[in-house]
Order: sequence, then C-alpha cells, then structure tokens
Amino acid sequence: MYDLKPSAPAEVRGPYKPIATNVPGLQIGELLPLQAKRMHRLAVVRSLRHATDDHAAGMHWVQTGHFVAPTAPDNLKPTHPSLGSVVARLRGPNSAGMVPYVHIAPDPMGFLIFPRIFDAAFLGPRYNPLRVESARKKADPTQLTLDNLIGKVHFTTPQLELRPGMSLERLDDRERLRRDLDRLNARLARSAAVDRLDQHQRRALELVSSSAARIAFDLEREDPRLRDRYGRNAWGQGLLLCRRLVEAGVTFVTLNTDAYSGQWDNHAQLKPAYDEMLPVYDRMLTALVEDLTDRGLYDRVLVLVWGEFGRTPKINPAAGRDHWGRASFALLGGGGVRGGTVVGSTTARGEDPADRPLWPGDVLATVYRVLGIDPEGELPDAFGRPIKLLSTGEPIRELLDG
Repeated sequence: MYDLKPSAPAEVRGPYKPIATNVPGLQIGELLPLQAKRMHRLAVVRSLRHATDDHAAGMHWVQTGHFVAPTAPDNLKPTHPSLGSVVARLRGPNSAGMVPYVHIAPDPMGFLIFPRIFDAAFLGPRYNPLRVESARKKADPTQLTLDNLIGKVHFTTPQLELRPGMSLERLDDRERLRRDLDRLNARLARSAAVDRLDQHQRRALELVSSSAARIAFDLEREDPRLRDRYGRNAWGQGLLLCRRLVEAGVTFVTLNTDAYSGQWDNHAQLKPAYDEMLPVYDRMLTALVEDLTDRGLYDRVLVLVWGEFGRTPKINPAAGRDHWGRASFALLGGGGVRGGTVVGSTTARGEDPADRPLWPGDVLATVYRVLGIDPEGELPDAFGRPIKLLSTGEPIRELLDG
C-alpha cells in the first residue's frame, strides 16, 4: 500500500505497481489513486515495528503502548487502558451531553472478539467506549468479501437503545423515582462502586435524552452527495459518522474496519481481496480529508490509520501474506501533522526497518502530544499506584512543529 518494492523478486513485490503522488519522490500503491492526489496532506511512517505476530497481543500493543504475552483472545486481559480511554479520562468530551470516546465496528462480531482491548482496563468502565455497530444484516463469517459490508447502512448504539415500549417520558419518570428512592436511602453508607454506577447512569441518561447526540448519529441528515463521496457501505458511512461525532463534541473515535471475517487478514488470495477493499478505503479516506478541510477542521482533527502488524514480505503458497510484526506502517494527517512527510524506510525486501525504527509507543506519544496530553504522564491504577501511560515512546519529531 505505502511501501512497495518494485525491484524485489516477484514473490516479494507482489501483483501491484507503485504510482507517483503529488509529493515529489513519494510513491504509493496503484489502487490508491485518490490518495495519491492528496499526499501533501498525509504523512507515512514506513519503519514501524514491534515484536509479536499475534493478533491480540499486537492490538494491545498499538492500543496501549504496552506489550502483553500472546494468549487466546477470550483470555487476554488488558494490562493498560486503550488510547481512547486515556483520552476520555484526561480530556473528557469536547461538548456537554456527548461522550468522550466512541468505538465503531461495522461488523457486530467485532465486539465479540478481542472485546476488551479497546476498553479502559484499570481506569474502570466509566472510560470504556460507547460501542456502535451497523444495523444492517450481520456479516456472514464464512464470506471473505466486501459484499458483507455493502448495502443500506445505519448505525445503532445497543448500550443506549430504549427497550420496546419505553419512551423518553417514561424514562424520565423512572429517573425521578430512582432519585426519590436514593433520598430514602441517603442515610446508608455509599460505596465507591455505587457512586461510579450512579455516574454511569447519569451519563447514559443524558446521552439517551440528548437531542444533540441523536442528531450526531443520524446519517440521514447528511447531504446525499456527501454520503456518496464517502461510499454507501459500512466502512464509508462509518467514517462519515466519525466526522459527525467529532464535530458534535466526541473527543476520540475509533473506526474498526476489520470485519473479523477475513478483511485485511489475507492469508490467502490477497489480490482479489485488495482489488475489492482498497478502492473502498481509498475513497472513504480521501472523502474524510476533503470533508474536514472544507469544514475548516483538518488542522484541529488528527487522523490515524494503522493496524496491529504488517504482512510477510514474501507471498505464501496460498497467494496471501501472513502476520509480520517486524515491519508495518502508520498513516497520519490533520492535527497539525506535516503532510507530505515520509518517516523511515525498510530494507530492500521490506523485512525490517532500514532506518528510523519506530514502535507503537512513538505513534501513541505523537497522538498524546497533539491532544495536549503529556506522553510521559501517569495515571493511578485501581490501588492508587502511578502507572505510566507508555512503557516507551516519544513524539515523532518529523511530524510535528516545535
């Protein structure tokens, strides 16, 4: 995609050719022609690496900046809060009545596998993301094509949906009754857990009843032509929803484009998958860049694209590529990041960084710095002990001014 090796042997360079971009000397993959015209607004880190080829461990590393030993996904217990949860804790929402952190997974299966890696760990459930999923027909896990992600799309927030027969008026009556009962029990000792539960309930009630929140989630309010620009599929509409939420006051939004049914994890038949996926990705990302720019938001909103690891330099016998933590990439834009920048390089066959090796903590430190959070800061764990936000890492100087 962003680090092609046209001079390498066929089994390394693969089926795609590089194309020129509007940044002299910078080439990217031929299936990304829309981005090629806008690379002056984007920056590429080509020398990202870490030391695991395990999905869960890699996801934990890029989400938290801390390594945990590989384990079965349903047994993985995050040791540290995700990036979004840290932002929720230290920054909160940008507007009253909104949540600070939202995680959008177009495939509902995304909340069944690796469910806790995006959560708050020792910070507590208050700082977990609000989870949003597509209300379209669920993806068939046996199908590996993007057909599962295309169709009429709208999104739901299961955590905030009212039960059948429940209206906002009835919900308000119940809340008044709850407050009355609380007053009757005011003489009883209240635990910290109960206090946290009450905070959760208040925030949930505020969001359910907030017209601003409901408007932010309503994609039907968007100009149909803009929806077309993003793409009428769950990825494109999910990214449009990201922009709407950020504009409405959500501080941090994650869009998970791995459908957990084979997307991006192309161990076999990579070319047919990429032929289908990359044009969708190219279209939606460039639509976001243009949309944020048109609204005067691009310098205020940081965009980050990355995954839990790269792919093997050599194509395997099944015409796919396998897991490869030793070399990966990150794409950044907006937020004051210097567009048209390339940081680092890899060896001739893309096996390892050749110069400026960077780790997930360096990318996360960059995000923290842009958001005004000290990357070297600490947060207390459940026992009050100070825990560093990152085990290692510092902001990537090539991307930032000052």
